[in-house]
Amino acid sequence: MPTTNRKKQKQRKDTAVQGTNDSSVVSKVSAAAQGYFPDVFLQHFVCKVARRAPLINRGYYVRWRAVDRCVRRFLHITENCPRRQILSLGAGFDSLYFRLHADEALDRAVVFEVDFPDVTRRKAALIDSDLTLRGMLDPHLPSVTGPVCVSSGQYQLLGVDVREESQVEEALGAAGLDWTAPTLILSEVALTYMETQWSDAVIGWAAKLLPQSLFVMYEQIRPHDPFGRIMRNHFLKLNSTLHALEQYPDTGAQRHRFLDKGWEQCVCLDMNDFYLGLLPEEERCRVESLEPFDEHEEWHQKCSHYFILSASRSSLMAQALLTHAQVAPVPSIRPSWSSTALSVQTVPVCMEGLGMATTLVSPGQVLLTGGSSRGGRGAVMRILLRAQEGWRSVTVEPSADFGVRLYHTVSSLPGGSAIVYGGRSSPLNPVRPLSRVILAPAGPPGPLRSDNRDAAKLCVEQVVCTGDPPPLRWRHTATVLRHRGKDFLFVFGGKNESEVVLGGGYFLCVEQQHWTEVPVEGAAPEARHSHSACSHQGGVVVFGGLDRRGVPLGDTAVLRPTDRGFTWERIEVQPPPVPRYSHCAHVIGEKLVVVGGVWLLSDGVPGIVVINLTTHSSVEFSLDTASVPWPLMLHSFCSELTDPEEPQLLLIGGGGNCFSFGTHFNLQPVTVDLRPVLG
Repeated sequence: MPTTNRKKQKQRKDTAVQGTNDSSVVSKVSAAAQGYFPDVFLQHFVCKVARRAPLINRGYYVRWRAVDRCVRRFLHITENCPRRQILSLGAGFDSLYFRLHADEALDRAVVFEVDFPDVTRRKAALIDSDLTLRGMLDPHLPSVTGPVCVSSGQYQLLGVDVREESQVEEALGAAGLDWTAPTLILSEVALTYMETQWSDAVIGWAAKLLPQSLFVMYEQIRPHDPFGRIMRNHFLKLNSTLHALEQYPDTGAQRHRFLDKGWEQCVCLDMNDFYLGLLPEEERCRVESLEPFDEHEEWHQKCSHYFILSASRSSLMAQALLTHAQVAPVPSIRPSWSSTALSVQTVPVCMEGLGMATTLVSPGQVLLTGGSSRGGRGAVMRILLRAQEGWRSVTVEPSADFGVRLYHTVSSLPGGSAIVYGGRSSPLNPVRPLSRVILAPAGPPGPLRSDNRDAAKLCVEQVVCTGDPPPLRWRHTATVLRHRGKDFLFVFGGKNESEVVLGGGYFLCVEQQHWTEVPVEGAAPEARHSHSACSHQGGVVVFGGLDRRGVPLGDTAVLRPTDRGFTWERIEVQPPPVPRYSHCAHVIGEKLVVVGGVWLLSDGVPGIVVINLTTHSSVEFSLDTASVPWPLMLHSFCSELTDPEEPQLLLIGGGGNCFSFGTHFNLQPVTVDLRPVLG
């Protein structure tokens, strides 16, 4: 490639990287405006305050909180030093200096910020034109020359390409950086935009020239799982490649990177570990109460794909390192992987959706209700029908307005009807009616056709129940069981607009349409949502879910029938399954087959775990998705065992809002071959 073209290409990439600063500062302003963290100075760096989604606000909160913790710890450790410094690389429009100055935290401290010349010139102009910001600098500023854009007693803003090591060193020396003083080097999603050889050089350069220093970095990891692929592709489209991901894909690799480049000690945590392990519970409760929120899967996945790292040089700086939680927020259980991967194949039907509910009406006939898709949230109902030529999608015409429902349940009853229970239209609006649905072919009696010319009719009727109903909820389970010759709907767990989790179990007598008290002995499983519950030997087997703290569970409990009613029994499974939630499950014989979900492990994503309910043993199976042309996200999805005689699962819908990288939908259903599991 000619030199001129290479220069133009480099300029385009540098411009794209600089653009990430503009979107980032808008998101930070949004989080601050909603009360996630205190910062009245960020708003001076944007033209207009825009409100971001709660998931974005939480993401920028945990970033701000992690970096702020490291900065405050550094300032505390060095409070008796005659001079200390903060060197921010790729600082963009960060307001760190102004916040610390307002808090009177910069006694004997200087903040140096380095970024592209275009970025620092824009920042300097904003500071100069704003009375509040300009008033926090020395009233008589020295004239600036060369790369210095702002020069004040405790603040130096330098326009230098961080990749140009000699220029950075020269500019910092001229601006008054003391190479021997305790120094915090800060890099928030900056070095990863450089080719790895350059970012490695910066890390090594800092270790060599600053013998008393703490390096704090916040960046992305895990490029190869579905969320990571979408994240990586997002930045590729922006012409802002995340270069460090390939060579340093996880926290362990990042830690070794720093140790190999001259740093003496290093601690690296993903943001789930930081948020759940190092933030006080009362602070988490405060943050989680700020906005209605029901994107738990997306939140945990975002946090598992970012890390906070601190590396030290000198014994003094080692005291400022991040610490690991005294008690791990999630048990450090590793999957007991089988050497067999289960085959996954796509089904050539256009079908997508999040938060849907499904039920098997008859073998080869699946009813889908509610959910959201690219077309929005609606009352669309569909039938997936397996005909001789394969699976087909059939439109369903409800006899009454079904309304918008997400994270509800639909449970087939003997006789061909089904009960739709719970759900929400938004995190503030639970759905109130309980409905019975009856599916019937349109026109003369006959087999249901597999095209839309003969759409199925669905009779929807609201059910008015007597008795003491449970609180409204979503992300619950509703399982059909028999008690004293009658069919009951057993409702367990969930959440609603006022309760982060709901406990207890409730019995609806289907025939009498009455919420009934049924004797239940034993300690019930703790409150949870996004778990699974399956009919089993006249009772129910419950697995996993998310607890009150927002931590996944990995327990297995069985509600067994007794002469009087039921009793809870906890099963101790060995090896213990990895805790997870937002999965699906089926009982096949004596095996509980748990599919997909979200866990907080630092590597891989859940496939299928098989729990033997007789021997209390478990095995994890990975999924071979090589034939699936798009990232397969198995949360907020549905699963059906479409034919008891055929060991195959049909997985429908799924995906999620991948932080600020866009919403991903699984484009088609897929099948999973269970023969290796059940053999």
